[in-house]
Amino acid sequence: MKIKDLDPEMLDRAANILKAIAHPMRIAILSHLEDGNKLTVTQIHNILNIEQSTTSHHLGILKDKGVLSSQREGKNTFYFLKHESLRNIIDCVSKCSG
Repeated sequence: MKIKDLDPEMLDRAANILKAIAHPMRIAILSHLEDGNKLTVTQIHNILNIEQSTTSHHLGILKDKGVLSSQREGKNTFYFLKHESLRNIIDCVSKCSG
């Protein structure tokens, strides 16, 4: 893809994704959801040792911005990466900002 082929709406969605993940706690959450992992709010708040309400807040932002998806199984809701290609974005940002 060339720069002239970039769609402003696509760039806006990408910018929103980058804004959503640009927070230390959300990066920590995403690091535990890599490689296809699915975790509940309770599991994440226990792993990161943060309040459950804080965990829910960050998960809500990530889901709202299209970074995460969720799946209800019985009483639990499992969160997971919506796009495995998120790793490509992270690699690109790493290379471009290094």
